Amino acid sequence: MDKLKIGVVGLGHLGKLHLKMFKQIENCQVTAIFDINRELVDSISSEYKVAAAESLKDLIDKTDAVSVAATTSAHYDICKQCLHNNKHVFVEKPITARIDEAEELVQIANENNLVLQVGHIERFNPALISLEKYIIQPMFIQTDRLAQFNPRGTDVAVVLDLMIHDIDVILSLVKSEVKKIDASGVAVVSDNVDIANARIEFENGAVANVTSSRISQKKMRKMRIFQKDTYIALDFITGVSEIYRLIPLEENTDEGTISFGEIGIGKKKRRIVYEQAETKEVNALHYELQLFVDSILTNSKPVVSGEDGLKALKVADIILKKIEESRV
Repeated sequence: MDKLKIGVVGLGHLGKLHLKMFKQIENCQVTAIFDINRELVDSISSEYKVAAAESLKDLIDKTDAVSVAATTSAHYDICKQCLHNNKHVFVEKPITARIDEAEELVQIANENNLVLQVGHIERFNPALISLEKYIIQPMFIQTDRLAQFNPRGTDVAVVLDLMIHDIDVILSLVKSEVKKIDASGVAVVSDNVDIANARIEFENGAVANVTSSRISQKKMRKMRIFQKDTYIALDFITGVSEIYRLIPLEENTDEGTISFGEIGIGKKKRRIVYEQAETKEVNALHYELQLFVDSILTNSKPVVSGEDGLKALKVADIILKKIEESRV
């Protein structure tokens, strides 16, 4: 295989971004695009000099792998058809609208040794990947994901639209099973829940308090991680992570670390130090799509697998059910 043949399905805001990124990745080529809006397909085909497929089947016949950026309700049918035709699939989050649909897709992919990667893009945010050299063992996590209102995405609750980003990151950081979930939320400007808060408790004692809103006056995408002797603040908008640590008085620190004084008594005395994690210059979407292509070419498991997408969806589903219970 010289270059992986990629098809893009769904040519809205995200789909066009997928197309742009894939055209920049050297070891693949976009061989077809498709959308149910024929005029849109023809327009983008002309603009990006890429073949317009007549149907999903036509696109499948021209590709080795498919990137699905269609509306959430269409994910299952599109992905299932692609997987049944032995095509690798990248699908935007959430993996599907329903758990049974996601389970079926994961099963088909596994049975046919196909890559199924889910687009949880925050896993590739510079703020998060800059923490790779640190030991992360959260005891408490606080997240706030606030967005200004945009009609795009309101076909699902804010839990599936925004909160699921943080759910996926939290599940990747806390190496423990979920024990208990409490949640509340309200619909304000759409027919679905627009503001939601959830408290997730894990078997190892860790707790995550997660808040999402899509009717905020300003954007915010922050995560705060508290663990023994360490506090980490991540800003997913700026891509910056800041770390505050308690260290022994005699411990040497790297250049750029700032000391904030000492606490404790006698032999238990320690220093408070601050540092900003070294930020990696990376386009998160380009990076995750590049890793999708690499995973196929090397026959390796994707960073965010179908199983990961399923786990996040299961937690989101419980949160939605808890919200319904709280509104009765």
